[in-house]
Amino acid sequence: MLDKKVRGVALITVMLIVALAAILATQMSGRLLLQMQRTTNIGLNQQAYWYAMGAEAFTRRVLLDIFKDEPDTTNLSQPWAQGETSFPVDNGTITGEIVDLQACLNLNALRASATSNNQASSENQSNNGQVKNIKSNNQTNNQQNNRSPSGKKSAPAKTALIELITSLDIEGISQFEAEYMADALTDWLDTDSVISSAGGAEDNDYAAKKFAYLPANNYLASVDELRVVEHFTVPVIQALREYVCVIPNSDLYKLNVNTISVEHALLLHAVLNIPQEDAEQVLSARDEKGFKSVEDFFKAPELAKANISADKKQQFVVDSEYFKLKANASFNDSFFSLNSILQVIDNKKIEVISRRIGK
Repeated sequence: MLDKKVRGVALITVMLIVALAAILATQMSGRLLLQMQRTTNIGLNQQAYWYAMGAEAFTRRVLLDIFKDEPDTTNLSQPWAQGETSFPVDNGTITGEIVDLQACLNLNALRASATSNNQASSENQSNNGQVKNIKSNNQTNNQQNNRSPSGKKSAPAKTALIELITSLDIEGISQFEAEYMADALTDWLDTDSVISSAGGAEDNDYAAKKFAYLPANNYLASVDELRVVEHFTVPVIQALREYVCVIPNSDLYKLNVNTISVEHALLLHAVLNIPQEDAEQVLSARDEKGFKSVEDFFKAPELAKANISADKKQQFVVDSEYFKLKANASFNDSFFSLNSILQVIDNKKIEVISRRIGK
């Protein structure tokens, strides 16, 4: 009788050991399969990554060839301006689109406004608070042309941004709010902690928020960064996306008259302060290869009658040096998105100055 009980206990023990071993084996097999799948996914993702990098290398070569052949102008008839293009590759596709960053308003150009304001402030303090032009005396007319709609003196890029926001006809956004947004962005970009204008915001304003932070006091890295700048709202940012961009670490403010599309005539309206219908007409009548010079652009009847000042004309060019590549690569079930900003240097060299992974 005792032997039967012992054998029963032994049998149960053996069954428990077998069950435990089976559980361990199952877990080990599951982990092994997971690691194998993870390794496979990494390999697929790496392949998609290299496809995207290949698109970047191809873009550099295309731009270099274009600007060797046409060094003086950049226009929408050139191969880079074909829009979104897809190329089939083994087990996937590569999709790419090249965008001219001088066909939009560079938000970092407002940093130049901040520098000008700081210099003006220093001059004012040394002259008992009297407003004094810090630039050369031959820019008296430029002061009048660089005023915001409210009459306050403003740098060209800042003036253009105010006019652009106002012209977008966003519900609840008037000229007053537009000026406050431009003031806040100027303070976000400048290097000090002094509020430059009535609508400006500096350390104390951001530190007092529920989730405190400090202004960058540096260049924007992305248009999305506007979401943390005082006064900017999501509807405003979404409306601005088609007309503004960010050139990393550059306050360049030169718009290419050959690459601004007819659909974005509102940008030309905001910069030149001309009727939107005239801006659309000028861009619609533009030759396929664009204008050979800025002078030719301003000979258009709609612009000639507007009596545009010389300083506004200086805000335009007919060639570009900054471009953005939007590349998407797929390989099997893996996807990779890459946004690269390229700079053309002397039409002889292409440098990648920024890469952003993800949409």
